[in-house]
Amino acid sequence: MSDHDSRQGHRYDSPEILDYLNRLHAGHDAGLARAFAAPEQHGIPAIQVGMSEGKLLTILLRLAGANRVVEFGTLAGYSAIRMAKALPAGGHVWSLELEEKHAAVARENIAAAGLSGLVTVLVGQALESLPKFESKGPFDAVFLDADKGRYDVYGRWAAANLRKGGLLLVDNAYYFGQLLDQSDDSAAVRRCHEEAAQAFETVCIPTPDGLILGVKR
Repeated sequence: MSDHDSRQGHRYDSPEILDYLNRLHAGHDAGLARAFAAPEQHGIPAIQVGMSEGKLLTILLRLAGANRVVEFGTLAGYSAIRMAKALPAGGHVWSLELEEKHAAVARENIAAAGLSGLVTVLVGQALESLPKFESKGPFDAVFLDADKGRYDVYGRWAAANLRKGGLLLVDNAYYFGQLLDQSDDSAAVRRCHEEAAQAFETVCIPTPDGLILGVKR
């Protein structure tokens, strides 16, 4: 029996192991720690990406040589900070947030991290905010972590506005275990998957709730 076979049915990602690996590979400086803790402190849902998923965003953007990045869903600014840390001088993240309270907290966290010059947080419906900066494209990366019922619409925008070789990154690709349900939101997330697979070279990375990684053809 192979080692692989002998391990079937067993889990090795204990909280202690995950904590050790997060601290070792994806540790926080003061700015990241502040942003990561902000949702609980400000009564905001603590639904930001995890530590390792955030560091993965940083590394992927660096590998792609990203300079211009669009984020759908700012929350408290944690992922925006992670992505801004990957950018060269002159790079920029445009981050779209529906809730004014979230945006205000995010701006404070981004400023505390010393990254205000690299991140613009726009408040309102994403599709209404996009025309304010679309002329800055084509973009190098788009990260989706917003309302799942519009994932298909946001994915189409990304396909139209990313450069060749640009990255599409989509969090909650498993949709909290509801991906194959019959709801409208589940259907929108599935369309995002299916349309991304046509426009991008894709893989779904098995993070806790799945992360689509696409490279524009």
